[in-house]
Amino acid sequence: MKAFAGLFNSLIVGSWIFAIAIFSIQNIQNVSVKFLMFESITIPVGILLALCSAIGMILGWLLPLLFARKKASSRNY
Repeated sequence: MKAFAGLFNSLIVGSWIFAIAIFSIQNIQNVSVKFLMFESITIPVGILLALCSAIGMILGWLLPLLFARKKASSRNY
């Protein structure tokens, strides 16, 4: 069952990367993100989407590890 879950996760990530690649090729125009008083440099839409996706995947991988560690340490008391 773990092998199937790993394969399923790989298929999801692979299809997401494939979709980002197609979207990036079709949308080459530059954008600048504005948030409150901050403004980013001008970069293509696809690169911005890829960066945001990568940051989201990394946070989605790290946050459960941090919460699991807190739960494990609180059970010891």
